Amino acid sequence: MRFFLISITVFLLMLSCKQGPKTSDEEVSEPMAQNASKLEEGKVLMENQCYLCHNPSAPQNGQRIGPPMVAIKAHYLENYKERDAFVNAIQAFVKSPSEDKTQMRGAVRRFGLMPAQQFPEDEVRKIAEYMFDYQIEEPEWFKSHWMDRKGDSLYNRGTKPKVSQVETDAKELGMHYALETKKVLGKNLMGTIQNEGVEAALVFCNEKAYPLTDSMSTNFNARIKRVSDKPRNPNNQANPIELAHIETFKAQVSKGLSVEPILREENGKVYFYYPIVTNTMCLNCHGTPEQQITPKVYESLSELYPQDMAIGYGPDEVRGIWSIVFDAPKKGD
Repeated sequence: MRFFLISITVFLLMLSCKQGPKTSDEEVSEPMAQNASKLEEGKVLMENQCYLCHNPSAPQNGQRIGPPMVAIKAHYLENYKERDAFVNAIQAFVKSPSEDKTQMRGAVRRFGLMPAQQFPEDEVRKIAEYMFDYQIEEPEWFKSHWMDRKGDSLYNRGTKPKVSQVETDAKELGMHYALETKKVLGKNLMGTIQNEGVEAALVFCNEKAYPLTDSMSTNFNARIKRVSDKPRNPNNQANPIELAHIETFKAQVSKGLSVEPILREENGKVYFYYPIVTNTMCLNCHGTPEQQITPKVYESLSELYPQDMAIGYGPDEVRGIWSIVFDAPKKGD
């Protein structure tokens, strides 16, 4: 089980790492200019689907589960310098992972080969296109690590990301709060799974998920909650407004439509809602008992959450939503 979970991590990691975006007008491709909205969607998909295991803020030595996305991008750029070839290579690996296809043999030796999984080809393509066209956040240690091994010929193609300014747009702020909180929870959860197993992760969620979420609320001066129509903890039961938004997101996801956050402003506050969608790893605790959920894990779930409703999910299903409230940004902030 531990090797399987680590392999999943490496798989998600392999989804992204070209050495950075283009830095001159001549390098910006025509498709990029025409598909800006799709590329923005690729950014959100990458952060939602990949950063749980390939977070650039994870330490180089320690609880890292897989290489950062920028490393994947850099390795793929070595052999696939054209956009279409780069995107096709990543799609081919994700569809059917093998040591013959990998561009990162060192990562495979360290983390294991990711298992084949069913990811929508369209989502993988959007992530790969975003990776190629834009700069990707990199850890502080990456530049020296890469140049020590490869020199600066690829690094100087624009790998280093620009320092972003404080986001004032309500949509961007809401996404920032949700994704940053997800990173903190995911990093701690995956570290527990890697070191102690899935059962220990259940205890972690039971004891630490609320305090960690509350700490992020304090950090951002916002109210951050995860709510569901089928909660594991009764305290996560969605209210009528949230239930309506959950149904909206379920309909969009089931039809394969592009999903955007739902926002409303009232009395100087922004109310932000965004779906939490399952992936294969989630099913270890949220899938079907005796299929994805082992008997021991199910026994632990029954003890920790006697009223548990959060099982029976498949991949790519809306398990709940982020419900975040924060001060509306003012013009000129």
